[in-house]
Amino acid sequence: MRTFIAVSLPQGIKQQLGLLQEQLKRSAADVKWVQPHNIHVTLKFLGEIEEQKLGQITAMLQDTVKDKACFTASMSGLGAFPRMTAPRVIWSGINKGKEDLIRIAKELEEKSGILGVPPEDRPFTCHLTLGRVRSSANLHRLVKILTETAQQPDQEFPVTKLTLFKSTLAPTGPVYEPLTEASLITT
Repeated sequence: MRTFIAVSLPQGIKQQLGLLQEQLKRSAADVKWVQPHNIHVTLKFLGEIEEQKLGQITAMLQDTVKDKACFTASMSGLGAFPRMTAPRVIWSGINKGKEDLIRIAKELEEKSGILGVPPEDRPFTCHLTLGRVRSSANLHRLVKILTETAQQPDQEFPVTKLTLFKSTLAPTGPVYEPLTEASLITT
């Protein structure tokens, strides 16, 4: 089964990101938009794993959070990979809590390697994917709106747990199913 580890977002943040997507959609650019209810912070994409490894992955998640307290993160501004003037992936950044998320992602990368999960081929970048550009149609309009709306006020959200998701690819878009969760320490 295809899996990843992520931080889920509160409904209010997902709604805010959906509103940002609506502004960007006015460009009529050829973008495959992530459904707002599916937006999350991916910490580690595990890829295809065998069902018998679920216990080991659950133990890895529990071990990762055992000494970590809940914290606050914030989404901040819009951007694009590889750059704003030639977007392939449109994202919202993470400001507050970014260093904590990077540390957790690094730890997950190391621990999942022990379980035989291949390492990522590029460095971890803390972000929320909003859409993926499919062609250059109306790209100039998208870049203009993206640049005009890039500065957004920070929107805070709590990080209280890590979730292992199963991802099933479907014609209407991926379907994410939580398989297990590991809660951070509440103080």
